[in-house]
Amino acid sequence: MLMAEKFENIKLFWDRLLSVFSVFTLTDLVDIALVAFVIFSAIKMLKETRGIQIVKGLLVVGALYFVINLLDMHASSFLFKTILSDFIIVLIILFSPEIRHALETMGRRNFAFFNFFGAQQGDSMYERKKAAVLEVCKACTEMSDKKIGALIVFERETMVGDVIKTGTVIDAKVNRDHIESIFFPNSPLHDGGLVIRDGRAYAAGCILPLTDKDMLATHLGTRHRAALGITEKSDAVAVVVSEETGKISVAHAGTLHRGVSDGVLMEKLFSYVLPQHDNAAKGIISSKISKIIKKIKGENKK
Repeated sequence: MLMAEKFENIKLFWDRLLSVFSVFTLTDLVDIALVAFVIFSAIKMLKETRGIQIVKGLLVVGALYFVINLLDMHASSFLFKTILSDFIIVLIILFSPEIRHALETMGRRNFAFFNFFGAQQGDSMYERKKAAVLEVCKACTEMSDKKIGALIVFERETMVGDVIKTGTVIDAKVNRDHIESIFFPNSPLHDGGLVIRDGRAYAAGCILPLTDKDMLATHLGTRHRAALGITEKSDAVAVVVSEETGKISVAHAGTLHRGVSDGVLMEKLFSYVLPQHDNAAKGIISSKISKIIKKIKGENKK
């Protein structure tokens, strides 16, 4: 009799399982895949930010709320229900920086239809950006030798107008001597960052957001943290010259490449700043990098 009941329960479970899959459609599969992708993306986004600490705190609150309900504690349960009555709004407020970052990341995708929202394109723009990269490389090489601190930001698809508002708009042609004068010690604008927009030195003395990362080398100064911060919150590229060591670093996508050589600096800036679709021009540039570097070093010796 007992065995017959077990078989009956197994049969009942199997029938229910088959009934679930009998109504399972392609739409359901896409729906599940989309939810899984959103959850995975959210975990990945929060993994290296302070948002993960908030998630841990929410899990503790959830566990505490479960225990309160289990013990039928009416006063505490009422308090929790009152606080968490608008839980979705609470989540939006708590994770507003992460949500904004996710939306900005989605907006950076290079959809041709939306290109009119971004920077100008074309051969003249390409040449201007290329000239700006060369001048920045020359200036950074010389400032590195003299141990003059500098922070230079190349704006890309994501506009950094909120950062530009904190500085002084100069809108000048990018020139090595001009860059060195900006970052010369005791210069009024040497403490902030220089923002380059569309191949022009657009604003100087700008205050950049600092990185959210806690696990950084203690000897990294404010310039390095600001370089990481702007590349975490936008697709900009930042170049840092250390005032203490004279070493050059490049920040991109929240990653800091420290102590790069002149050649690596130029390669990275060409790769990040110049239009990616112009493969022919990139090939010509790559073949001439060593010659340009030798020319820069020769000019610095003079």
